[in-house]
Amino acid sequence: MSTTSMRPCGDFRTSYQQDNTIFETKFIWLLAVASVGLLCLAPLFLDEYFLSLAIQVSYLGIAALGLNILVGFTGQISLGHGAFFGFGAFASAWINTQFGIPVFFAIPLAGFLTMAVGMMFGLPAARIKGLYLAIATLAAQFIIEDFFARAEWFSGGSAGAMADSVNIFGYLFDTDQSFYYIAIFALVTMYLWGSNLMRTRDGRAFVAVRDHYLSAEIMGINLTKYRLLSFGVSAFYAGIGGALYGHYLGYVSAEGFTIMMSIQFLAMCIIGGLGSVKGTLMGVIFMVMLPESLESVVGLMKETSWGNIPAVVDGIAYLKEMAIGLVIILFLIFEPEGLAHRWAQIKNYWKFYPFSY
Repeated sequence: MSTTSMRPCGDFRTSYQQDNTIFETKFIWLLAVASVGLLCLAPLFLDEYFLSLAIQVSYLGIAALGLNILVGFTGQISLGHGAFFGFGAFASAWINTQFGIPVFFAIPLAGFLTMAVGMMFGLPAARIKGLYLAIATLAAQFIIEDFFARAEWFSGGSAGAMADSVNIFGYLFDTDQSFYYIAIFALVTMYLWGSNLMRTRDGRAFVAVRDHYLSAEIMGINLTKYRLLSFGVSAFYAGIGGALYGHYLGYVSAEGFTIMMSIQFLAMCIIGGLGSVKGTLMGVIFMVMLPESLESVVGLMKETSWGNIPAVVDGIAYLKEMAIGLVIILFLIFEPEGLAHRWAQIKNYWKFYPFSY
């Protein structure tokens, strides 16, 4: 057989650029473009229920990616991400109402303001790590929650704050069909930026700090700088997601941004896969659809003969409440690397078939 007829098989890469490309092949790039095109057509054939789920996936996906950059890529920990998410929601509404800045510009400004707050609370990361850092970020969660309750000038206190709809050239994005495009645009933009960030010098420094901080410091990487920067980037993403959440609902209340929300964000990262951009989105979709699926199961159970047994119905209702914790435990036991790892295994099986070993 001549050498000209031979083709490289398997995962064949010859340069660092190929190893860090976002789209591995031209086909994947075309598939990504086609997927975005289909997403743009979604309001034409999806009802408001599924559009609201897609919007929910969008703003939660942006915030969850920020946490994954911090936890999965940099190896830090944060139990206060839900509070930063809420701060972004209040900040955007406050910037819009107090300074008259249009919502379209108030959203990124809220992201930068949340970034500044995140870096301030990330200062302990310069000296502590592990469990001690987790306690410090847990303190940040409760401090910001208390700030929401007391700072009526910022959050409206117990009454909450109103958030105007996005207005671009006089067109109000105040319905699910219209706001869907704002949410999808923000999701695609932030995920592309996050993917590119991991290919830059700063992104590689994040990974180096995670893998072995002593070696990273010997190589000249400023640990304090990149730990603080990772907290800032994480809070920026949380602020953008929270701002979209606030302007979508039109009202922001402090009751929703509790430690439970922070745990939910952490669950999204664990289920999707720590240190994976696309895995984050998988985890968010899983967590958004989980309560909806359980709700459907409860509805079906009530329509059958089992619905006449109170113990069964009550048991499923309790299962809904503990589903998040149960799912985290099951994933840590059976799939600790998350859905992204499982997807990679499936893809590699077909990519290397019949030599999948």
